Amino acid sequence: MVKVVIAGCGTIGKRVAEAVKKQDDMELYGIADVSQTGGLRTVLSEDGPLHGTHLYASNQEGKENLEEQGFYVEGLLEDQLDEIDVVVDCTPPGVDEANKENLYEPNDVKAVFQGGASDDIAEVKFNADANYEEARGEDFVKVVSCNTTSLSRTMSVVDERFGVESATANLVRRGGDIPQDGRGPINSTIPVTEVPSHHGPDVQAVMPELDITTLAVKVPVTFGHVHMVTVDLEEDISEEEAVQAFEDQPRVRLINAGEGYDSTGKVHEMMRDLERPRSDMPEAGVWRETIDVEDGKLRWIHMVHQESIVVPDNVDAIRAMFDMEDKETSIEMTNEKMHIE
Repeated sequence: MVKVVIAGCGTIGKRVAEAVKKQDDMELYGIADVSQTGGLRTVLSEDGPLHGTHLYASNQEGKENLEEQGFYVEGLLEDQLDEIDVVVDCTPPGVDEANKENLYEPNDVKAVFQGGASDDIAEVKFNADANYEEARGEDFVKVVSCNTTSLSRTMSVVDERFGVESATANLVRRGGDIPQDGRGPINSTIPVTEVPSHHGPDVQAVMPELDITTLAVKVPVTFGHVHMVTVDLEEDISEEEAVQAFEDQPRVRLINAGEGYDSTGKVHEMMRDLERPRSDMPEAGVWRETIDVEDGKLRWIHMVHQESIVVPDNVDAIRAMFDMEDKETSIEMTNEKMHIE
């Protein structure tokens, strides 16, 4: 039983904590933070999904802050490192580097970092579908960002089945998450003027042989990114073969616009009607009608729920680092406990 602490209980951290808590081969030892947020207070409340989970402070100042704000703090994270096996670090960029240097490395504790971390924080940039084996036995792993995760999931199955000569992805990015009201109000579409955008090189950190270029813009929405992808294939395939490949990928969900799900907002409503926790969609959602094959080119459009898509990969990263299961078994176990179809 691997003992896990989640450091930073924000958008990603609270979701990863809940996912770890559901696994049969992991123990959520506790969560760590430095100050209150509404989310932290809610998830630890009597009706919250993390009620009863031990709360630790990442440092002494954080302990004083949390106690002044009315939280019961079990102690300092540093004092628990002899008892735990791995920390999933969901703290802001810079904080994660300090934690690695001051806490994890000196105490020989493994750590999983998030997509916002610097590239040099871990040698392995991880996506369960694309490079699970590379994380075996590693002490430090970086789970790639939400957009990179979606591209790695979809590109890996296309590359494995048919071979990819080159790819272009155009990204429409959300302006901020639902609680990030400091990012608005917004009345603009903002081009990412770094060309290519960082998403292509990020995917290449997971799939180094992939020839991919990306462009991106940001738009004033809070639920989901949209990717428009064109791939030059190494072999001719049928549209039916492409559809089947996506259907077979365990964390890709085919969405039918013709059934009424023709926008990100309507997909969001679908998740609400299905009573998914927080309306989350950890799968990459590919619109079936957009899958098109012509003259060796495969095209599709998919959406990314930026708040939840990386959560299952964090769980799989832990199993890979401790050599607990093979790729297929880990993905199946995680999906079952998270009710990912």
